[in-house]
Amino acid sequence: MLYERADAVAAGWAEEIIYSCEHEPVYTTGRRGIDNRLGPELPAPVVHSDRGGEMTFHGTGQIMLYPVIHLRRREIGVKQYVFLLEQSCIDLLKALGVDAKRNCGFPGVWTGRGKIAALGVRVSRGVAYHGMALNVDVDPKWFAAINPCGLQSGVVSVSGFVEPMPLSELAERWQCSFQSLL
Repeated sequence: MLYERADAVAAGWAEEIIYSCEHEPVYTTGRRGIDNRLGPELPAPVVHSDRGGEMTFHGTGQIMLYPVIHLRRREIGVKQYVFLLEQSCIDLLKALGVDAKRNCGFPGVWTGRGKIAALGVRVSRGVAYHGMALNVDVDPKWFAAINPCGLQSGVVSVSGFVEPMPLSELAERWQCSFQSLL
């Protein structure tokens, strides 16, 4: 679905869009297909994707933000785009009272206790797609089965810092934050 929409945006047949959702539990790997499982079995299926990044978890208690944005038309470079995605999440978390930041050299968003949002994008024909996953209230058992994103750091959720609002409201606020930065 994302690839088809990105192709349509690149061809000028469709407008940019920002999707947000909450997935059924799934583990995803990026183009390199690095399998970071810590044991022989995973408690959810594995899906191979054409995004960047290593294996991570997507599922219940997590907001996915999937912008399909024509970077070339907007004259935005890939590094600047990643910065904007990260900043939109940092701004959202700050408004919730969660101190978050970048971790130099590692994509995503971090707190003092660990990674709170993962990032994986793909750019094809000048159009970026895939996006970010924000851990709002994720059961840690899902991440315990893998080495998320190939890092030995902890994974945290918004619920470990503040009482989160409903996912639909958070998703809407995150989309607004991202759109304001574009």
